[in-house]
Amino acid sequence: MASHQDELVFLPLGGLGEIGMNAALYGFGPEAERQWILVDCGMGFGGEENLPGIDLVYPDLRFIEEERHNLLGIFITHAHEDHIGALVEMWPRLRAPVYATKFAIGLLETRRLSEADAPKVDLNEIVPGQRLKLGPFDIEYVPVAHSIPESNALAIRTPQGLVVHTGDWKLDNTPYLGSLTSEEAFRALGDEGVLALICDSTNVVREGTSPSESDVARNLAQLIKDSPHRVAVTTFASNVARIRSIAEAARECGRDVVVVGRAMDRVVDVAKECGYLEGLPEFRSTENFGYIPRDKIVAILTGSQGEPRAALARIAQDEHPDIALSAGDRVIFSSRAIPGNEKGVGSIINSLIEQGIEVITDRTELVHVSGHPRRGELEQMYRWTRPRIAIPAHGEPLHLSEHAKFARAQGVPEVVRAKNGTVVRLAPGPAEIVDNVPAGRLYRDGNIVIGAGERALPERRKLAFAGIVTVAIAIDDRGELVGDPVIDAMGLPDKNREGRDLTDIIADTVGDLLDSLPKGKRRDPDAVENAVHRAVRAAVNQEWGKKPACHVLVIEA
Repeated sequence: MASHQDELVFLPLGGLGEIGMNAALYGFGPEAERQWILVDCGMGFGGEENLPGIDLVYPDLRFIEEERHNLLGIFITHAHEDHIGALVEMWPRLRAPVYATKFAIGLLETRRLSEADAPKVDLNEIVPGQRLKLGPFDIEYVPVAHSIPESNALAIRTPQGLVVHTGDWKLDNTPYLGSLTSEEAFRALGDEGVLALICDSTNVVREGTSPSESDVARNLAQLIKDSPHRVAVTTFASNVARIRSIAEAARECGRDVVVVGRAMDRVVDVAKECGYLEGLPEFRSTENFGYIPRDKIVAILTGSQGEPRAALARIAQDEHPDIALSAGDRVIFSSRAIPGNEKGVGSIINSLIEQGIEVITDRTELVHVSGHPRRGELEQMYRWTRPRIAIPAHGEPLHLSEHAKFARAQGVPEVVRAKNGTVVRLAPGPAEIVDNVPAGRLYRDGNIVIGAGERALPERRKLAFAGIVTVAIAIDDRGELVGDPVIDAMGLPDKNREGRDLTDIIADTVGDLLDSLPKGKRRDPDAVENAVHRAVRAAVNQEWGKKPACHVLVIEA
């Protein structure tokens, strides 16, 4: 039984306001004594935020770090990076048991073993359909169709009501591999009484329903069959159904399959362990690629998002040690560019076309289908579950806003527009935002993780925009210069509009300034540093129109 002081709250720390970095807390109990569960712990990618040197972005979990003694467990809905990618890095800060399916655990362990000094995470296997009770929470894994095996929604039962957290899902009655999103299961939850539906918003702006993964498989098979030469297919490494359908099409055409890219290798190994690639011929190693006839090979590649170090980008630049394509070969992008990646993808496509390679994308052929629900599918989910409260999740502000309007149109009595850091009380009483906690981003910078407020990030952006000038000056105790100033400029043009060397202009500026300073001021290193700093930036701005960063070192000789 629930006490009148027991509250059920929802607190997203990632995934509401962006697509990625999914991390959602559910809390139960009086405000001062709440117990928590965390659903997912995903990452984003630094390239989407114009952060030089930053590859990975993690949710800021400081709130639950401080409350980790009340964190009962971490529940993983599925194994996509935007749901599990931060877990290995963040787990030592949380130290709570992790519950996930066999496939997700396999990928987590593979990732952990590939990273030096990665911690051993407390992983506990869950079978889809299983229920687990932790404190006041009764969590049921409800299988759903998605673009990776063993995806699940969570039915979270508490003394204050039932919450359905959909995770990523779609409706697909012929998914080729993996689960269906069962109408019967979700209708049963609706009949039980759903207090709140926290639901995927990714494709809420798209009308209708998504095509089936089996439709994509049939089209890929035809494209492979019709190709006179090599076929290379690039797709998300985690899409095991797509990998299997490509391999089966290759087998039907008498072609060998070569898998290219570390991420693809890791997923294939885990998929084999879980039985998802049973019955297929063994994939050939990349070293065999050049010895297989052009009309007898299909390559499955990483790099569908234009990643510069992935296999396809290296092949497009003719820099891969084992794989090369020729004019007349066919490359199929069995994917869609994630927002922010369009330029990188376009660059690879253009490079391939210039070499006479045929490129096929989803703009002209059904070679990819999303794993997220369109409006027609969302409408069915709302009709099945009939929630009292709807909270749009997994989306950028546009998606969340459109989903809120959509939920109201479905007759949902209470719709809450939450964002990262908002504490939403679901029960008792009407749903409302009752508090805000710190939330934001952490950045993987080399081997360390830094906060969004660290000066390295704005400084690095500034350096990328306008370069840096370094000036070293030696002055003795009488205020006399010892030798000439040493000047180095990085990231600046060589010459101004009139053709004069920009470094000479800086040197003259520094020399004129030092000559104009009284000896008394020259004996003050701080005064010299500040004066040179201002003068150099002003001089370069006059000649170039930009103010570089300026580092002045005054040595007392």
